[in-house]
Amino acid sequence: MLLGLLAEACGKVGGAEWASELLVEAFGLVDRGERFYESELHRLKGELLLKQDYSNAAEAQSCFERAVEIARDQSAKSWELRATISLARLLARRAGRDEARTMLAEIYGWFTEGFDTADLKDAKALLDELQV
Repeated sequence: MLLGLLAEACGKVGGAEWASELLVEAFGLVDRGERFYESELHRLKGELLLKQDYSNAAEAQSCFERAVEIARDQSAKSWELRATISLARLLARRAGRDEARTMLAEIYGWFTEGFDTADLKDAKALLDELQV
């Protein structure tokens, strides 16, 4: 988890190479059985790929889809929401607005509380944007 958080921070400040190295190290821990943060690591990898070059969109989409799948398998709704937000943003950019809205509305509708959290606020804002 800490490697993922550090990779995310590095990616935000332009340290893409270091962020990639940190994610490789984090996935090594996943391979050894530390799976708690696995979904988020896939999401972060997808975000980093897009930040490096939008031509990585297909690979990033695969990362986001894998993140959603893992989160569902773990019944980790918060991680699923984050991954779905990332996937929906990408799909919306690639002319998949209806698909993006449908998948995001499904996971957003699962929540019954916590609407003041950053992730649910982001999801709501994206849903509103996709409605237009």
